[in-house]
Amino acid sequence: MDEYKVADTMNETDRKCPSCGGTMDFDPATGDLGCPYCGWHEAVESEEETRSAAELRFEDAENYENCDWGAEKKTVVCKSCGAETVYDALEIAGECPYCGSNQVMEAQDAKTMAPGGVVPFKITKKQAGEKFIKWIKGRLFTPRKAKKQAKPDAFKGIYLPYWTFDTDTHSTYTARYGIDIHYKDRNGNVRTRTHWHFTSGMYDKFINDQLARATDRHDTDLLSKIATFDTESNVEYKPEYLAGYASERYSIGLKDAWENDAKKAIRRGLEYEIDRHIRITRHADHVAGLMIKTNYNDITFKYLLLPIWISSFKYKDKVYGFVVNGQNGHVGGRAPISALRVAIAIVLGITAVGLLWYLFSNV
Repeated sequence: MDEYKVADTMNETDRKCPSCGGTMDFDPATGDLGCPYCGWHEAVESEEETRSAAELRFEDAENYENCDWGAEKKTVVCKSCGAETVYDALEIAGECPYCGSNQVMEAQDAKTMAPGGVVPFKITKKQAGEKFIKWIKGRLFTPRKAKKQAKPDAFKGIYLPYWTFDTDTHSTYTARYGIDIHYKDRNGNVRTRTHWHFTSGMYDKFINDQLARATDRHDTDLLSKIATFDTESNVEYKPEYLAGYASERYSIGLKDAWENDAKKAIRRGLEYEIDRHIRITRHADHVAGLMIKTNYNDITFKYLLLPIWISSFKYKDKVYGFVVNGQNGHVGGRAPISALRVAIAIVLGITAVGLLWYLFSNV
């Protein structure tokens, strides 16, 4: 025991069903705490109006830094059966492996802040499985046998930590824009000449809820495929929402998330919008040499827990992971690819191009 930190669990998360005594979990279908054994339901919220996570000032945050405890562990004593369970230091929600009771630990410690809000699960485990089956059936290059055999294994519902950022941006820019002039040469062939001009200006945009990862413990490429959440629909953090699900606190700190993720994503978005702005206002065909300088004002943030279903399937001794967005059901994953199907598609494509060329050349 001496080598582990002892963590307390929240009383309200191990809610027992008043009808049958079973452990109640958060039910995405109803938004309540539900008993999976007898169907009893209780509301999570009180009679007060549901509130969202507050926007906090970036410059006022006390816990900026990353929190990577590596192999540090903590021991939790189950309030129901007394069994001791060892958790990773970053985990804040789980289930007692002995009696099935929900265990949601304190969401912060001396090093970290607590989540401000939660985007609750809307997609059930059954619906996530149905979304996956539909998704894999639509994979053009996946072998038919793999589609038939692919069944999601042991779906795990998990709340992952994310930061969101709001900021007023003010950008100044310089660029060259080109306007195409079409003309016929002396042989009657249509030619194009581009006339280039210099431009500069200012561009203002309010950024709302720019999402940034707060953990690097999971497959980043996989999660990026489903990272579209309606974060405005978050509710103020209550441990009851975590009942029956795994969860973890942030390991990527606020400052690193802003500099290395959110700020870069905002800049990419601004570059695209300013490029489009120049094309529209200048009636331009091309934009080149775009240079942008941006000031980020009144930065605020939220620390949210977002819902994700994680699973995998096995085909020919290889495991393929996939994830389902627990709010909207979007699926991201990897599936086996048939080299034969790819080859057939390439041959058909070349044949189609050749046929079109033959038809047009003989008109």
